[in-house]
Amino acid sequence: MRYAYAITSALLLGGATATLALQPSGAQVAQNEPGAIQAVSPKPGAPMSFADMVARLQPAVVNISTKQTIVQKQQANPFAGTPFGDLFGGMGGGGQGGAPVKREGASLGSGFLISPDGYVVTNNHVISPGAQGATVDSITVTLSDKKEYVAKVIGKDQESDLALLKIDAANLPFVKFGDSNGARVGDWVVAIGEPFGLGGTVTAGIVSAINRVTGQGGAYDRFIQTDASINQGNSGGPMFDLNGNVIGVNSQIFSQSGGNIGIGFAIPAAVAKPIIATFMKGGTIERGYIGVQLQPGGTINEDTAAALGIAKNQGELINDVTAGGPAAKAGVRAGDVVTKVNGQVVTVDQSLSYLVSNVKPGQTARLDILRNGKPVVANVVVVPRPSADKLAATLGGDAQGFGTDDGDDGDDSATPAAPTAGAALGIGVQPLTPAIAQAVGVEASTQGVVIAVVAPTSDAAGKLKRGDVIISVNGTPVRTAVDVQNAVNVAKAAGRPQVLLQVKRGRSPAQFLPVKIK
Repeated sequence: MRYAYAITSALLLGGATATLALQPSGAQVAQNEPGAIQAVSPKPGAPMSFADMVARLQPAVVNISTKQTIVQKQQANPFAGTPFGDLFGGMGGGGQGGAPVKREGASLGSGFLISPDGYVVTNNHVISPGAQGATVDSITVTLSDKKEYVAKVIGKDQESDLALLKIDAANLPFVKFGDSNGARVGDWVVAIGEPFGLGGTVTAGIVSAINRVTGQGGAYDRFIQTDASINQGNSGGPMFDLNGNVIGVNSQIFSQSGGNIGIGFAIPAAVAKPIIATFMKGGTIERGYIGVQLQPGGTINEDTAAALGIAKNQGELINDVTAGGPAAKAGVRAGDVVTKVNGQVVTVDQSLSYLVSNVKPGQTARLDILRNGKPVVANVVVVPRPSADKLAATLGGDAQGFGTDDGDDGDDSATPAAPTAGAALGIGVQPLTPAIAQAVGVEASTQGVVIAVVAPTSDAAGKLKRGDVIISVNGTPVRTAVDVQNAVNVAKAAGRPQVLLQVKRGRSPAQFLPVKIK
């Protein structure tokens, strides 16, 4: 998934219900005021022309550019201290590199006016630093008549990817938000923006999907998908229906090359409108948080469902619980499967993250949980969600994933001559001692058994490796090889073809992995 905005520089490589009341009585009206645009019925078999509508709407669409300062560390001079050092002085001094270098960068995107006095809606990423070490020095809004204005940020929100700017001007053309809830798959839509830094560009297409979930999680992972061409620089621009209403804010594209392939995404007006209204009132956006980490991959897949003895696509698996957090205080545990939030079923299109994020902080979220196959209820008091940066810092750990053979983290001295248990899973395990814990790189507080051998022909071979630590099997803590075998026997007696292992690899957060029983 790519943001549809452009970054240009030689060094830059590459949702509350509210109504906006934007104009006083008797004042200038919106460009898309009902009745201002007359729809023309096309001749049989021929498409309608969008020309009159576009001529009316385009003046309210603007270009947004930023000037940025990028501070980059200078590369160390590998020849420092040698006879050739002076020849490469520009690379910096000693082994730690020279003084940081400041360079200029820029970004380009789109936006649209929503009031005659200069309020502009765009994407947050359009006005944010485009690279590590960059800061935004200024934001310029250029109107369709080429007049330029320095913009002030009124409000911005990384989670929804929306921002509100203000320019000092009056009697400007503007447009209004419409009702995106009325959009249907197959409806015509028109996108206006500034792709690739070109002037106002118009593209048309249809609504390809509504409430599209892209897998990013959070309160706002709901988009209007369209095949109207959206390219770099279109970010922040409006998506109109044929009545001239803004039903979306163009935001992202799905592309491997960065160009349009007919899959673009817009933030629905139903999401954007209340957020922008909050910004205009000087407010901030709050969303719910309970302090859990979810198993990668979304809802329960077939293998995990088989291990747990439940239906697939039923709820989401809790991978970890933040110590001292709301969920931990309510008794939620790692390995719990949350099936409902306040009575709403957790599905692929209605994720746990989405449901919790939309619970108002201070309220209680009732979580319906399956724990070891038995129903449990946890009432969690929701708190405000921390910023994305704080969450990233809290998670920590390395980025190493599971299911890859990326080296042997074990200690040869820790490997027994003959694995004592785990044959039904194709693995050999032994108790985790402090010395072994240190050798395989897990925290000293970790408890479980360490994998010494993995049979290459087993299902485990594609998921586990020597040095991984198994903490539990199907929710039952294991400390010895016998514990593992007993848990496997219980699963086999219940007719389950797989077991769910809670596995720790190095400093990475523990994950749950389904493994087939041989």
